[in-house]
Amino acid sequence: MSNEDYLKDISEIKHLMNKSSRFISLSGLSGILAGIYALIGASVAFWLVNTYSYGKLFIFHGWVFWTCMAVLMMVAVLSALTGIILTIRKAKKNDEKIWDSSSQRLLLNFLIPLFVGGLYCFIILDQGRYGQTGGLMLIFYGLALVSASKYSLGDIRYLGYIQIFLGLIASYYPGYGFWLWVIGFGIMHIIYGTWMHFKYDS
Repeated sequence: MSNEDYLKDISEIKHLMNKSSRFISLSGLSGILAGIYALIGASVAFWLVNTYSYGKLFIFHGWVFWTCMAVLMMVAVLSALTGIILTIRKAKKNDEKIWDSSSQRLLLNFLIPLFVGGLYCFIILDQGRYGQTGGLMLIFYGLALVSASKYSLGDIRYLGYIQIFLGLIASYYPGYGFWLWVIGFGIMHIIYGTWMHFKYDS
């Protein structure tokens, strides 16, 4: 056998090992759409707060606050549903199992940091420390991505590192939390999703 044959065999073995231990059917397009949803949601929240909170972006009053929370939840639900639908479609196209041990490990390692972070954000909101939530959301989401990357495409850990970095900046400068949230959940998702789409989906 030639060196090319050996390299080809090694590549095939590596691919089979990745398929058995990692869930690799994540869709880059879902990242792009999640970023677009985040930008739309942020635009709606910005308009609401800027219009009905006396022109001061970081002052929340009653129904404005809860409307913004509802918009945020809609963004999260829509992003999750889009990701599930596109992932299922890609898995079927690649003739891969959707629900197996690798996808279960991926989901578990992603949801634990996300769930804990969500609870902590609600505690912070209940205490009226609104300026801290943007940074906390970015940090815990980043930790969830890094944790899940062990059982999926390793590239998602880089997005996780960026989210953590942005979250730390937002925690230090809470007045910029909204704009850093927009960068992290909106712009970075679009950039990441585009990169992943051309690398793995095209």
